[in-house]
Amino acid sequence: MNHFLSCAVLGLSLLASALPSAAEDRPGSFDFYVLSLSWSPTFCTGGRAKENPQQCAADKEFRFIVHGLWPQNEKGYPQSCASTEPSRVPAELGRQYFDIMPSMGLIGHQWRKHGSCTGLNQADYLKATRSAYDKIKLPQQLSTLTTTETLSAEAIEQGFVAANPGLTPASIAVSCEGSRLEEVRICLSKDLTFRPCREVDRQGCSLSRITIPPAN
Repeated sequence: MNHFLSCAVLGLSLLASALPSAAEDRPGSFDFYVLSLSWSPTFCTGGRAKENPQQCAADKEFRFIVHGLWPQNEKGYPQSCASTEPSRVPAELGRQYFDIMPSMGLIGHQWRKHGSCTGLNQADYLKATRSAYDKIKLPQQLSTLTTTETLSAEAIEQGFVAANPGLTPASIAVSCEGSRLEEVRICLSKDLTFRPCREVDRQGCSLSRITIPPAN
């Protein structure tokens, strides 16, 4: 092998070692969970309301729903792991969770992208999702909101911190869609206790004025 070809092979080898491998996304290989709570009134705007009647129809009054329970690493996260479970979640299983995840499309997508990486089967992943949701006490100011409110990201976080003993600002992040509340993301250990998450917290919205539209 000549010198230039040898250098090229070595360079490709070093590049390959620096890139994440698909094999790293192994079921059960992650550090903690992120419970992502979506503010449904923000999601149900524009054309999305017509596309998602089960969540966004005029007779629905969802506030926070579960966007997903996501396996997370200290840096980055696994996704779409190989699984012996089917890619589709049976309707008879998914319908049991419509009160917190109000569509089979949402449930199926979350299973394929995130649940497949937990090491759990579909039923246990959804049970864990409900357990994580049930652990969180929603701030009364948001859970009973009937008119448009404006708060800072810090105030929203503090509302959750005050309502949930053991939760600290280092374990929660608010995300925005433009200037509106999009999601609240809470970091939990594998046994669903609150824990800090520097990368998630750092990516949060820091606006001093976030509009929070009311439910229908």
